[in-house]
Amino acid sequence: MIAFLPFLVVALALLGAVHWYVWRRLVRDVTAAGGPARRVGTAVAVALPLLSVAALASGRAGAPFLFQQVVAWPGFLWLAVLLYLVLALAVGEAVRPLLSRWLARRAAAAPAAAPVAVTAPVTAPVPVPERTAEPGTKAEGEPEAKAEPEAETEAGAVVETKAGVVVERPVAPEVSRRLFVARVVGGAAAAAAAGTVANGAYGVLRGPKVKRVTVPLAKLPRAAHGYRIAVVSDIHLGPILGRAHSQRIVDAINATQPDLIAVVGDLVDGTVENLGPAAEPLARLRARHGSFFVTGNHEYFSGADAWVDHVRELGMRPLRNERLEIPAGFDLAGVDDVAGESEGRGPDFARALGDRDRSRAAVLLAHQPVVIDDAVAHGVDLQLSGHTHGGQLWPGNLLAELANPTVAGLERYGDTQLYVSRGAGAWGPPVRVGAPSDITVVQLASKQA
Repeated sequence: MIAFLPFLVVALALLGAVHWYVWRRLVRDVTAAGGPARRVGTAVAVALPLLSVAALASGRAGAPFLFQQVVAWPGFLWLAVLLYLVLALAVGEAVRPLLSRWLARRAAAAPAAAPVAVTAPVTAPVPVPERTAEPGTKAEGEPEAKAEPEAETEAGAVVETKAGVVVERPVAPEVSRRLFVARVVGGAAAAAAAGTVANGAYGVLRGPKVKRVTVPLAKLPRAAHGYRIAVVSDIHLGPILGRAHSQRIVDAINATQPDLIAVVGDLVDGTVENLGPAAEPLARLRARHGSFFVTGNHEYFSGADAWVDHVRELGMRPLRNERLEIPAGFDLAGVDDVAGESEGRGPDFARALGDRDRSRAAVLLAHQPVVIDDAVAHGVDLQLSGHTHGGQLWPGNLLAELANPTVAGLERYGDTQLYVSRGAGAWGPPVRVGAPSDITVVQLASKQA
């Protein structure tokens, strides 16, 4: 815990700095000091990050599940909006001076507006003493004439009073131009962020689409040509994605009529007690040779042993560093996730693959793509993984590429092929941008066919 504190301090400081920047551009720069809009905007700018911190921490802290559900929607959605607000405002910083200069040139090129006379009440004349002084001089007792001061209105007009008549002379002051530019850039950034997040949330809540990929395996027997494995990863049942989400996934998988179903980790974000009902539809998965499950890192945040027992009750077979022979003529193996090493589990390739017949094709289920080197060393023909979410929120794919050999899709490593699913759910914000969720039907092809 002590080693974690510096990271936590840096993360909170960064979160505070980002929110200050957003407040400055979307609240301070576009509202009047002390006005109701400024006060409301400031209150919202304080409340939203508190909700986000609560959404992130409530599950690990063991808060009541109802509380987790209440804070999850606004807290996680705000994190997604914040990301795209900052990106849009960063673009706006480049647009801001260009728009200001354009407005200044336009104002300079426009013809000067004629003064506009506005009738004002005129009081009755007050008698004054008769002038006795010489023409051109001030009479005794007569006050000196004083020019009425000019005043600037909020609309940017100069107001001048002459002999009971108010004259407004329109101008384009620098202050009004800055306010206009701030509101245009801020409004455009907010609209872009809200639209992006709304579209990304719709994609997640609608459910994953089915992809089909053909993978040729040199050692696959002719009898197994066309064998279909439905691969689903990163379902992430939790405070936001619940029973309806798992039902959509079950319906989509069953519609493909697969020969085998592989659930490759990160099924849940929470305990069996809280999420058991949400996972119940998984009991209706149907495949000729059954459904199989391997743990992901989030299972170890949620009670891996309890979930392994529960998925077994739902009719799935957990593969915990073990292998079995599929009647079609190839080996299916599964290893625990590397996060299990903290609990004395973790992947054990020697146990799962060490004594197998290497003349047979082998398909490995492993949550994280990073174990591909071990798969290559043990003669695996195809590894099926998830974990990356394809980056989930662009430009998150750039960060995912730094930590994973493959972020999404099919790639070859020596004699081993690696397929990485983008996942069927979402972690944190129920939003995907540039990385749509998927269920993949991997169709094995025999080169002997």
